[in-house]
Amino acid sequence: MNNCVGMVSLGCDKNRIDSEIMLAILSKNGYNVVNNEKDADVIIINTCGFIDSAKEESIDTIIEMAKNKESGKCKSIIVTGCMAQRYKNELLNELPEIDAIIGTGSYRDICNIVKRSLEGEKSISEFNDINYSLEHENRIITTPGHYAYVKIAEGCNNNCSYCIIPKLRGNFRSRSIENIVSEISELGQKGIREVILVAQDTTMYGIDIYKKKMLSQLLEEIEKIPEIKWIRLMYSYPEEISDELISYMKKSKKLCHYFDIPMQHISNNILRAMGRKSSGENTKALIKKIRSEIPDVIIRTSLIVGFPGESDEDFNELKEFLKEYKLDRVGVFTYSQEEDTIAAIMDKQISSDIKEMRKEILMKLQNSISLENNKKLVGKKMQVMIDGITNEDQFYGRSYGDAPEIDQQVFINKGDNLLNKGDIVNVITTRAYTYDLMGDVEYESSK
Repeated sequence: MNNCVGMVSLGCDKNRIDSEIMLAILSKNGYNVVNNEKDADVIIINTCGFIDSAKEESIDTIIEMAKNKESGKCKSIIVTGCMAQRYKNELLNELPEIDAIIGTGSYRDICNIVKRSLEGEKSISEFNDINYSLEHENRIITTPGHYAYVKIAEGCNNNCSYCIIPKLRGNFRSRSIENIVSEISELGQKGIREVILVAQDTTMYGIDIYKKKMLSQLLEEIEKIPEIKWIRLMYSYPEEISDELISYMKKSKKLCHYFDIPMQHISNNILRAMGRKSSGENTKALIKKIRSEIPDVIIRTSLIVGFPGESDEDFNELKEFLKEYKLDRVGVFTYSQEEDTIAAIMDKQISSDIKEMRKEILMKLQNSISLENNKKLVGKKMQVMIDGITNEDQFYGRSYGDAPEIDQQVFINKGDNLLNKGDIVNVITTRAYTYDLMGDVEYESSK
């Protein structure tokens, strides 16, 4: 009987893609992929090591999964991903539960690692070049069958003072347009209707291999794939959002009117300290331009509070910015003092209490903004992609303005309609909540 392998994927959707590739490699080589860790002979934990909370989650998961060595079939625990890349020696020394650890550039060797581990070899350590070339690789899709993430580039050249990613994922490097389109064509033939394009910075796509930014050209080719109905773009840094990209989104019939822009802050003092290339003035001008060109656009951002040296004035400037610009989707994170980064050794580190207080203030403000924005949608019609059905017999899905797992949902009374995952239907909004909407299907516009 073939050995069974289970996978726990933590962190971002880029990590998920690496996990899906590993699962496909293992399956191709005769391993059985199982969903229940108690059925697994080998459990692989693909970790995140970006900030403190992610590292804590990774460690807790390793310890929890290792219990299956006593209560389940598990013979081996293998750790990979960003935390493995960053803390390989510490993890092997301090967590004897781990049998093998592999870096972000070594996941393609997963079969060899699993084989050696099952043969009884301990403390296996495999770390190849993190600047590996990107290819079109088979994946076992772990998202619902109607949407999938597609990595268009890997690594980062921005070198923000708070971020460790370039040291874990390497330099920015793009896949070719042909490579990406080939993968998405295959996904479309397998039933995928929405592709979500990801990279550390999608706006820089193509700069390395084409010597100029080629994101609009890539989007144009993806749009030609008939099975794909929605294209969603994530992680578009404000410094590099071009007029060309805005114009393309405006005219596109498939690219969702959705900008995910990691602004991080609005104070020029903090942006300079972060090593960001933009300014508060430029970011505000960008938002105005996008909204002017695409009135129904949804703008999402992430903000960091408590960065070293963030004064009350800096924080109040950020708070006033949110009040004035009323962004649609906002995630607020407290600054995490990450070793081996420039920011970690900066003066004027902020206490945890102040960071948490500032986060709470912004999230409370954003709650009211989100509810206000949602109330404006009551009585309006929107297209919704169906994601599933709840235990309360309601369908749920997302509008063009909502990315899976991080944004809000639209709940739909079931009625007599028979809907399937991936169906796109017109919904009349009947009720607004802080982060969700409720509505009724008007009619099914496409299936």
